[in-house]
Amino acid sequence: MGRRLFCELGPAAYAIASLMERFRRRMQDFFARPVFARAKGEPLPVKIYAHNSLIRRKLGNVDMRLQENKANNLALTAPKVDGILIRPGETFSFWALAGNPSARKGYREGLTISSGAASSGVGGGMCQFTNLLHWMALHSPLTVAERHHHNGLDLFPDFGRQVPFGCGTSIVYNYLDYRLKNETGIIFQFLVHTDGEYLRGELRADREPEYAYHIAEEDACFVKAGDDYYRRNRVVRRVIDRQSGDLVRQELLDEADAKVMYDHALIDREKIKV
Repeated sequence: MGRRLFCELGPAAYAIASLMERFRRRMQDFFARPVFARAKGEPLPVKIYAHNSLIRRKLGNVDMRLQENKANNLALTAPKVDGILIRPGETFSFWALAGNPSARKGYREGLTISSGAASSGVGGGMCQFTNLLHWMALHSPLTVAERHHHNGLDLFPDFGRQVPFGCGTSIVYNYLDYRLKNETGIIFQFLVHTDGEYLRGELRADREPEYAYHIAEEDACFVKAGDDYYRRNRVVRRVIDRQSGDLVRQELLDEADAKVMYDHALIDREKIKV
């Protein structure tokens, strides 16, 4: 058995470790001095990409009460991000805009992931927000400056999945952030809101980029190894010249070999590789 981390010694140790990580992140930003996107504006004229994310989803045996609380948490956060402009040279930081999702601010206990298993905590469910932002950003020339994910584990069975496995994010205030850097000459903007059923988002710009982007999943399958199953796939991005329609290049975004952590009876049987 491996040596336990300090944060695994109990709730008090976890709280101390979290405070230390938060302080470390503040010091990193103090010395790096990134220019965070702070200004908001009216909707920009060019729609780059739009996506709707279903708020209440059946995730294995997860308590649906946590899904209801997540709806509350997403609704509280959406106005903080809606309309944000990401100007050339600026960095979009989710936590810089959203702030600490505390109970004092009205956030409720939602789904979290701890040590590769479903758990709960105040402000839980916010990964769905950054999942949406990341999926839209992949359809643009914005640079992903920071992203964390759980691609080594397939934690929940698919429920109306529209986005390829491996495109998710993981966030923890404030030291696991989701950040984008605008290294172009174009101004970008996120528009986000909830309507009770969906978290709805748009990525807009002040002018059309030179390229279009298409995300695809390749070689998706489940592989049995002993008593375990593993989910494998490749996520690629095809960069297309808007004027000619020609393929400029293809990029490998992610490659998953994730252990299935839910009931194997819920695996898509058509995707099992013999």
